[in-house]
Amino acid sequence: MSKYNAKITFVDDIRFHSKKEANRYLELKLLVRAGEIRDLKLQVKYSFDVNGVHICNYFADFTYIDCRYEKLVVEDSKGKRIQPYQIKKALMKACHGIDILET
Repeated sequence: MSKYNAKITFVDDIRFHSKKEANRYLELKLLVRAGEIRDLKLQVKYSFDVNGVHICNYFADFTYIDCRYEKLVVEDSKGKRIQPYQIKKALMKACHGIDILET
């Protein structure tokens, strides 16, 4: 168990931090099969560097291309929105121009 009571879950021999994240992965796999999304990736690393100084990293739970709009989607499965995540969400917008989709 994690400190936030999330249960580590394995699907397709992949370790997920919570049942919610694992279930979302299964949903996204169906969307890939249906041709609605493509290029599904897990735990994609984004670096936050300001004025040449590395601040921190953010690991997106999922990234994929929405085929309807040909747009990159960065998604995070959230149970609790703790302060470090809120800061990284703001940094994603400020440093990379990306809004995180929370599921």
